[in-house]
Amino acid sequence: MGSWKLVDLSQDIYQGMPLYGIHQPTFIMTNQTHEESKAATGSDLGFYARNLLLSEHAGTHSDAVLEFLPGGKDIIEMPIEYFYGSAICVDLSHKRYPEYIEIADLEEAISKSGQELKKGDIFLMYTGLYNREYPGEGYKNYYTGVSYEAAKWLAENGVVNIGVDAPAIDQTPDDLTFAGHKVCGEYGITNTENLANLDKVVNKRFLYIGLPMKIRGGTGSPIRAVALLDE
Repeated sequence: MGSWKLVDLSQDIYQGMPLYGIHQPTFIMTNQTHEESKAATGSDLGFYARNLLLSEHAGTHSDAVLEFLPGGKDIIEMPIEYFYGSAICVDLSHKRYPEYIEIADLEEAISKSGQELKKGDIFLMYTGLYNREYPGEGYKNYYTGVSYEAAKWLAENGVVNIGVDAPAIDQTPDDLTFAGHKVCGEYGITNTENLANLDKVVNKRFLYIGLPMKIRGGTGSPIRAVALLDE
């Protein structure tokens, strides 16, 4: 085994963080301070704790099919192998709103990456949106995404998780068919959104880990996504 380098692909969770418009804003509240804890217990050691009101789709997260397909699998029922495994990241940073990412774009990006798309892969798309726009209005409201044909091409080539450094894998705000999510529902696969730092892994193959919490009935889950590079 060589020397492993870990790259954090996750965004921070904080009150005021950008989210896709339909989701619950994040609220963080103090549960107890050190001083309150000491007073309550009589101990000289206090415990500070906070409460989170958090969407299942806040920050860097993966979706369960249940989110967009009634009767679909929840986040626990989704195969855990969809959330870790061999991954590639390709450069699509030249694609900007209102363009869609099409099959030809994917084929060209994979070819330029020097990598091969394999069955069971996790496929991450570096669009550069996080680097250019986060956390502004451009990040939240205007970005490229996969067309239905491109998403279907990925699924039919064995991709189990489509990831992106934007709030959604769909083109926003024009694509009201939500093409990427629609394909994920049709093929029973997942997608991962609001990734960060993909510029550090672009055109590479690596071990990706982005495990969801075990939320019963969960429509999705925040994750701590990382890439392990064998150097």
